[in-house]
Amino acid sequence: MADRDTDLALDLPALARGGDVRGLRAALDPLDVPAVVDELERVDALTRAVAFRALPKGTALAVFEDLDPALQGELLQELREEAVRDIVAGLDPDDRAGLLDELPAGVTARLLSGLTADERRMTTDLLGYPPESAGRRMTPQVVALPAGLTVGSALAHVRRHGEDAETIYTLPVVGAGRHVEGVVSLRRLFVTDDDVPVADVLSDPVVVRADTDQEVAARVVRDHGLVAVPVVDAEDRLLGVFTVDDAMRVLEHEEDEDTARAGGSEPLRKPYLATSVLGLVRSRILWLLVLIAAATLTVSVLDAFEDTLDEVVALALFVPLLIGTAGNTGAQAATTVVRATAVGDVRFRDLPRVVGREAVTGLLLGTGLSLIGAVPASLVAGPEIALVLALALVVVCTLATTAGAFTPMVAKRVGLDPAVVSAPFITTFVDATGLVVYFLIARAVLGL
Repeated sequence: MADRDTDLALDLPALARGGDVRGLRAALDPLDVPAVVDELERVDALTRAVAFRALPKGTALAVFEDLDPALQGELLQELREEAVRDIVAGLDPDDRAGLLDELPAGVTARLLSGLTADERRMTTDLLGYPPESAGRRMTPQVVALPAGLTVGSALAHVRRHGEDAETIYTLPVVGAGRHVEGVVSLRRLFVTDDDVPVADVLSDPVVVRADTDQEVAARVVRDHGLVAVPVVDAEDRLLGVFTVDDAMRVLEHEEDEDTARAGGSEPLRKPYLATSVLGLVRSRILWLLVLIAAATLTVSVLDAFEDTLDEVVALALFVPLLIGTAGNTGAQAATTVVRATAVGDVRFRDLPRVVGREAVTGLLLGTGLSLIGAVPASLVAGPEIALVLALALVVVCTLATTAGAFTPMVAKRVGLDPAVVSAPFITTFVDATGLVVYFLIARAVLGL
């Protein structure tokens, strides 16, 4: 199967260039929707558009829904107007809002004008919530059960109104003014006698506010093992539900974003093979410029201690080792704390504990590395230089882990993305401070 997939990825562009719609359909027809999505993400935009046109209408909509929003926007620009209208109208309101975020304002207005009044209202309502909020990602198509129903009446209500809902497996129960009083699962209704009041079988509601960050809402869904969570306004009135499939997409997106930024680049908004070389350059160049600016501080420190280096040239041998080790140590601490902050393991009030734990961790790591490296350093440069290096490693590793703990938590507190600020700050801090510490210890130990 793996070999066939490889051959298919190579054949699609050739079939598309030749306009062989029948051949494209024959190649894609045996594949399920995820496999088709995977193949379309691996080819260029023109091939993707031609291959997409070859898909049956029902399959095409399912494939389109699974594509990244950035690829959806590109694909719409390659399709005929009537095909675009059919696709946009067939999307769920939350998926439609995510797509329209990727398109120019003029295109968005044109697509909205082609929707029915009800579809347009639901979509514009979602677009009115802040970007990356639960309200932006929820579906307003929800079956809500009035609190006074019996189980039998509730099941009849679901049958009447469930056709257009995105999910009916988790059902909010609402009282006067659509205030959420609880939730009940469809399974619970099916296994309960018809004459039992719904109020007797509902569970206490877990809800999120519409202005809650989408990542926080997604973790609520995951941590509570929910199929969907009701989304409410400031007065606890039901607005819609945030479903588990959207929650998983959000978490995947946020993880990709954090991983990219922790590695010193901007996240790709498309699959790797669908991203142009210029796109790869744009995602990395800003960070490289920041790191080059940080490196100028290192040059300044080396210049300031030029006399020390002239007297003991052997000190220069260990500069890359020192700043590299300390940088890696700080990056480890920052990555750990960014992750712990993102999943809610630590909060800002835990800052003293976290910084203290990481400082002790850095001290122990620096001590361990110093003991391990003392013998080879002595053999290369002598015992005095080895002592300088050992003391510098202890101090710099402690400073690096402390900075790695402090920076992301403070960044989160002031509203910055911890992953964005941690990498360049720690690089700058470790390179400059580490060298200052190294040379000051060298002067003290060697009597320079």
